[in-house]
Amino acid sequence: MPNGPTPSRFARRGFLVGAGAAIGVAGLAGARWFNIAATVQERDLTAPEALAAAQAGEILLIDIRRPDEWARTGIGQGAVAIDMRRTDFIEVLLGHVGGRRDVPVALICARGVRSAKMSARLDAAGFTQVLDVPEGMSGSGAGPGWIKRGLPLVQPN
Repeated sequence: MPNGPTPSRFARRGFLVGAGAAIGVAGLAGARWFNIAATVQERDLTAPEALAAAQAGEILLIDIRRPDEWARTGIGQGAVAIDMRRTDFIEVLLGHVGGRRDVPVALICARGVRSAKMSARLDAAGFTQVLDVPEGMSGSGAGPGWIKRGLPLVQPN
């Protein structure tokens, strides 16, 4: 009998290495999806802060999620729903702020990933007071989220 691993051992090791790699990739994808590394930075608001500021008229809170997400969970009270995928997103937003790019605008999505990207896009478009709600509606590493906090929701029109 020859010394060394048999072909079936090689197959088993290959399977285990492949399975381990798949688990690692899935873990990284899950971490990104749930935005577990999110934190509240200087230009960020927690969900309760965003609600209070929107109700006080200090900010315009924009829910940038998709219409199917709004229908599934509702929209945070005081928020304006504008789907970030709209090609005219900036024009629609400018309509809500009277054409002014210096109005404080806070963005919220599900977990803070899309709102962070859209914040950078609005900065590049000349908006000067863009805030983010990194915990989002569903929660992230930055906090439990609007829904789990029990903050008020309204149904989309």
